[in-house]
Amino acid sequence: MRTLRLAALAIAALALAACSDSGSAASDSPQSDLLGRTFVSTTVDGAQIPGGGPLTVEFTEPDRIAGTAGCNRATGTADFSGGTIVTGPLATTMMACMGENADSDQWLASFFAAKPAWELDGDTLTLRTDASTVTLLDRRIAQPDRPLTGTTWVVDTTITPAAVTSSLAIEKAAPTLQIADDGTVTGSTGCNSFTGRAEVSGETITFGPLATTRRACVPELAEVEQAVLTTLTGTATATVESDRLQLMNTNGTGLGLRAR
Repeated sequence: MRTLRLAALAIAALALAACSDSGSAASDSPQSDLLGRTFVSTTVDGAQIPGGGPLTVEFTEPDRIAGTAGCNRATGTADFSGGTIVTGPLATTMMACMGENADSDQWLASFFAAKPAWELDGDTLTLRTDASTVTLLDRRIAQPDRPLTGTTWVVDTTITPAAVTSSLAIEKAAPTLQIADDGTVTGSTGCNSFTGRAEVSGETITFGPLATTRRACVPELAEVEQAVLTTLTGTATATVESDRLQLMNTNGTGLGLRAR
């Protein structure tokens, strides 16, 4: 009986060791220290990002990567073993890239096609290819989230169920939104100014009726104005990431805004 007991204990110990090794292997996966984090470039040596970027790289899911170099956002699978990032095909959003950012998407695609070597040192991530070396810092340190209230936000994209749109008309109009701590709403549609009230509860904003001026708008500005006022009607969800705000209304429309 003593021999049987010792054998059973030995088997149990081996089983526990196997479980422990398995857990250790999972925690020591190449991506483990990156998972759940977003990094923003602080310096680029070599081939520069058109428009200046920055390069933002997200590791929100296991074995996946997302990134933008100043215009469209690309996402796809990624293998982090061997000290390099090897992506699968990257799917991108379809916004028009304006001005100096026009070639930023091509820079991003070429950078990850080159299978950059990666190295993480605390909050600093370094990505290297033959053409460029990019140093990135954890976004929570490089670009802390701006407060939803008390910040002046400038619209740069409109969102519908069919598309996310940026345009010269939106850039020219530069609609604004500011929500004060007491719930006072002020801003501009890019053509007319508006005032009103809003109730903010966490990420939910309930807009009251907005009073606007009555200036006649040229057609392209009238279209931007309609998109702004449709989103700022009723209830919307606000998501702040760094200096970016996304408002998505329950009616399916939305706005992308940047902090001024």
